[in-house]
Amino acid sequence: MMQSLKQQWFGNVRGDILSGIVVALALIPEAIAFSIIAGVDPMVGLYASFSIAVIIAFVGGRSGMISAATGAMALVIVDLVVDHGLQYLLAATILTGIIQVLFGVFGIAKLMRFIPNAVMIGFVNALAILIFMAQVSHFLGEGYMTYVFIAVTLCIVCILPRFIKAVPAPLIAIIVLTAITFMFNIDLKTIGDLGSITQSLPHFFIPDIPFNFDTLVIIFPYALALALVGLMESLMTAQIVDDMTDTKSNKNTEARGQGIANIINGFFGGMAGCAMIGQSMINVKSGGRGRLSTLVAGVFLMFLILVLGNVVVDIPMPVLVGIMIMVSIGTFDWGSFKYLVKAPKSDAFVMLATVAVVVYTDNLAIGVVLGVILSSLFFVASISKVRIHQNNGTFIIEGPLFFASAQNFVRTIEEAKESNVTIDLSSSHLWDESAVGAVLKVVMKLEEQGKTVKVIGMNPASEKLYKQLLNVSSAH
Repeated sequence: MMQSLKQQWFGNVRGDILSGIVVALALIPEAIAFSIIAGVDPMVGLYASFSIAVIIAFVGGRSGMISAATGAMALVIVDLVVDHGLQYLLAATILTGIIQVLFGVFGIAKLMRFIPNAVMIGFVNALAILIFMAQVSHFLGEGYMTYVFIAVTLCIVCILPRFIKAVPAPLIAIIVLTAITFMFNIDLKTIGDLGSITQSLPHFFIPDIPFNFDTLVIIFPYALALALVGLMESLMTAQIVDDMTDTKSNKNTEARGQGIANIINGFFGGMAGCAMIGQSMINVKSGGRGRLSTLVAGVFLMFLILVLGNVVVDIPMPVLVGIMIMVSIGTFDWGSFKYLVKAPKSDAFVMLATVAVVVYTDNLAIGVVLGVILSSLFFVASISKVRIHQNNGTFIIEGPLFFASAQNFVRTIEEAKESNVTIDLSSSHLWDESAVGAVLKVVMKLEEQGKTVKVIGMNPASEKLYKQLLNVSSAH
């Protein structure tokens, strides 16, 4: 245990520190932008990013993953802020954390296995597209120097790692190009143009709201939505980082950690947050692997605000835009074009639908839930086709019997003309009450017609369910 913790904290010190610095610089414009989306002061997003990053470094289940204020969470709270204000948002953030802790305790990670690969691919590609689209407003309609700086940043981030591996290329790009704008007095959009930064630490306070049932009625729907969206994005991001680093993470611990971070964050004036796919990609691609990288990102973010706030606001946005464009390129699963051709049409459709819905709604949760529902419907449709072979009054059933295939089974068997009918279930399985009900219905209908009916070949599990429900039917 101690050896594992030591590895997570100090197994990659230099890489974690440098990558954490890069992430901190990239967090500032994101946090300010998400605060603007939510309709709150920029410091609410910055305080959230600091608090969540620092706390999750200690209590999270996935080392090297970055959590902070996010766009997905900001979209959920817009109406709450408009209708009730910041204090209710902070209360909802605390309640969000409590719900997430409960989800973690009760093992929400088990639900991850129900997310198909097609949905995961769609999730990743949608995120890549959203990351890119979020940058468009920062360069569209700007002067030609904006495009020059973006192009130069892309070149540095893409080419420099081939020659210099000791320092992350994004950090070099930020330092060098910021220095050039100062030296030559180049007029570019800066971080400061997004919103003002107050050079002060967050402080503890209890949200100023009535502690009664009416308040709970107001904040609970938002808190539940935030908890679900946050955990969905966090657990799927954790899975992506698992795959990128070829390591494992504890998803239930991560769920509890996200909850603890949001509870504390709410008491320090921050909006609800979760894992960030973009910043996590920056961290991993810059060499970050351990918990130290997440801690450094949070601590250095506050250092930038308190000590270098006047300098940070002058960092050119085109440089950060270029870095995020490279992140979107690296995040996109380019092999998915081949996947569309080779995968079953239903899987390809699910992947495209997930991407389309996420991009259209700007909501990751809606896209993923829809993708899972579509996959489930396609799966049910594919296995509901029961094959029935008839031979001299014997009906051999091939395929699972359940609610979706029961009707076809009944329709075929009840048309039997023979006086002696045998239903052979040796190549089938009774999965639910609908399946047993279908068999009982057919037997009763044929016997009413004076025919002799035998049911054979049930496996032990099917027979147990059949007898159990037969007894219930008999009792009524």
